[in-house]
Amino acid sequence: MTGHTWTLLIILAAAIAVLITLINSRLRFHPFVALMTVSVGVALAAGQPVEKIAESLEDGAGGILGDVGVTLAFGAMLGRLLSASGATDRIARMIVDRASARSLPWYVTAAAFVIGIPMFFEIGLIVLLPLIFSVAQRLERTRKIKGSPYVYLAAPVIGALSTLHGMVAPHPGPLVAVEGLHANLGMSIAVGLICAIPTIIVAGPVYGRWIAPRLDARPDPELIAKFTGSGPAADDTPQESGTRTKEVRTGWALAAVLVPVALMLLRTLAELVYDESSQVRHVFAFLGEPVIAMLAGFLFALFALGYRSGLSTDSIRAALTDSLKAVAGILLIIAGGGAFNQVLKDSGIGQAVESAASGMHINVIVLGWLMALLLSFSTGSATVGIVAATGILAPLAQDGGSLHTSLLVVAVGAGSIGLNYVNHAGFWLVKESFGMTLGQATKSHTAIQTIVSVCGLLMALLLSVFA
Repeated sequence: MTGHTWTLLIILAAAIAVLITLINSRLRFHPFVALMTVSVGVALAAGQPVEKIAESLEDGAGGILGDVGVTLAFGAMLGRLLSASGATDRIARMIVDRASARSLPWYVTAAAFVIGIPMFFEIGLIVLLPLIFSVAQRLERTRKIKGSPYVYLAAPVIGALSTLHGMVAPHPGPLVAVEGLHANLGMSIAVGLICAIPTIIVAGPVYGRWIAPRLDARPDPELIAKFTGSGPAADDTPQESGTRTKEVRTGWALAAVLVPVALMLLRTLAELVYDESSQVRHVFAFLGEPVIAMLAGFLFALFALGYRSGLSTDSIRAALTDSLKAVAGILLIIAGGGAFNQVLKDSGIGQAVESAASGMHINVIVLGWLMALLLSFSTGSATVGIVAATGILAPLAQDGGSLHTSLLVVAVGAGSIGLNYVNHAGFWLVKESFGMTLGQATKSHTAIQTIVSVCGLLMALLLSVFA
């Protein structure tokens, strides 16, 4: 490598260190501001012409928001609509109603898997808390398990939601990696699901059965009453203004969850079966575009669930508006990551990384996982970990349609999940929701997400044998 290449690599290392410092120091920069600030500093240090820096920032931020932002917005609205209409509750209770005490974790895992496809980790957990608490109360009365029934059921939910959130598009992290690495979306979803299933089993029901007897955690009684609809705390809880008047059918609820993913997968299948001149291929290529698939799924849910459930149009609009407020911060972080990635490309740092990697004997999948893990742990944001790692690894990705590139997407997403500790919002949500001490939350939430991360990497490496 030349001296200039080494200089660019040193600039990259310094940029990562500054990014971590800005987010974690007393300054407590918002990740979006930190990413934009570091991007400008990298461009100046790398010698990029000053008149081109603003253009790089705008192209990077605008490009990623155009590819991912609209899709993410539709996903957030779809998730909120499923919750407001009662569809998620219908799916969850259908799955667990006839389960025995020993099989409950597996049924809860199935419920979390279905609900976790369109929902973020934090939102999915909040949606499932009433189910977890009510079923755990039933187990507590029967005394059929040792230890905490709440941990017994929470572990499968945490495992399933975190795995899907980090490894399977159309969640924002994997979708950013798909776009940044130019991977095939349908193949990435399929590979992500293949890697996710054994990962969820190990991190969820298997680990949950082992750890539950060793933790004596119980949520606050008032919180239990609020989420289960029993006791004085529940009576004092204000009722929603938009009350449902009709029960959602299970078939409609399941269809609304699966429509977007099915369209994206059908696009890939059509590309494999039909030639480029086929009209069928063109139709599915259009329907399988992420923004079109998510729009179709949202519109289906709006009519099949929102209006049919009897919710007023005003309450539906208010719920959808709130859902967009919830993802505004994520959208800004993704935009900042896009700007950072574009600067790395325009300044020549991407080529320097490629040059350095060509002389190293390290598996790119392992490198992607490790970089996302360290960046996520250091910044307290899985999204920052994914977007930053994606920008650094983009020059190393193979052909966009290859299985190897889709496995790299999975590995980066899996890396962003691990070592989820006190600087992550999800850690505190789990800790406070289940009345855990810091040590108990570490043994449950942090351990589960780290198991997910490691299993995701191992599955990606296993499948890479066939790439």
